[in-house]
Amino acid sequence: MELTVRYAAEDDLDRVNQLRAMVQQVHAVGRPDLFQPGFSPALQEHLKQKFQADDSDVLTAWINETICGFAIVEYIDRPASPYMQERRYYHIEEFGVDAAFRRRGVATALLAFCRREAARKGFDRVELDVWEFNEAARQCYEAAGFCTYRRYMELEL
Repeated sequence: MELTVRYAAEDDLDRVNQLRAMVQQVHAVGRPDLFQPGFSPALQEHLKQKFQADDSDVLTAWINETICGFAIVEYIDRPASPYMQERRYYHIEEFGVDAAFRRRGVATALLAFCRREAARKGFDRVELDVWEFNEAARQCYEAAGFCTYRRYMELEL
């Protein structure tokens, strides 16, 4: 088994969208009150926009000749405000691994690639967010060294 991670090519985007549809389904099942079922054309187009933008990239993880994971990353520069310091960080906007390839080091390899690329590009932090219901993802990120620094809470009425 050969596991590699690289920047996506345009020919990879259809497969990445297949994986994104799987991730969307996890969210639609986990929080149907928030997430739309299905995978709309607008969601599909979002990937193309991120692929073409200067401030983001699409990453792919491969086992042999199969794309088995992906990440969409953004390069964030926030100016200082009256409330916050200037912030510059590498943001993992979307992340997923095909269920058929989990527990084989794919997520670990993708996150390690993100960490190396963030450092190479001069960022001093990598950030992401994860939904509370997605326990497997939370455990994966915590195992990779991520920690919670902010929490969103809700009160249903």
